[in-house]
Amino acid sequence: MIMLDEDVRQTIIDEEHLKLLSIGYMVSAGMNAFCSLFGVLYGLMGVMMGTVFTAQTETAVRAGQGPPAFVAWLLGIIGFAIFLLLITLAVLKFVTAQRIKCQRSRIFCMVVAGISCFGIPYGTLLGVFTFVVLGRNSVRRLFESGPAT
Repeated sequence: MIMLDEDVRQTIIDEEHLKLLSIGYMVSAGMNAFCSLFGVLYGLMGVMMGTVFTAQTETAVRAGQGPPAFVAWLLGIIGFAIFLLLITLAVLKFVTAQRIKCQRSRIFCMVVAGISCFGIPYGTLLGVFTFVVLGRNSVRRLFESGPAT
């Protein structure tokens, strides 16, 4: 009887921790999606500067008044690459939040937790807490048995 009560208690704690992790990944996904907009802004700024620099007359370029046009295009490419990286991270974290909520794909969740550890400090905390929670034997059993009813 005492062992059964302890198992029920641990299951309640595990499910609560999984809910908190799911919320944490939703917040992190939202922040990544918002920050990806700065990549778009940076990319558009680079494209705009690139078109202005290529439209300059040859006399201005010969006089050494402006930077080469490829620098602005490079800034645009870097901006759009930042956007793609951050939006991909946002999608991965959103999917992870859903998988944790449904108690599926434990390994996938741990891989995304490892990737999110690069996001100092919030992503590191979220990743470490994910490893701690998903590393428990009781949580492994929850993921193997499927979603909670």
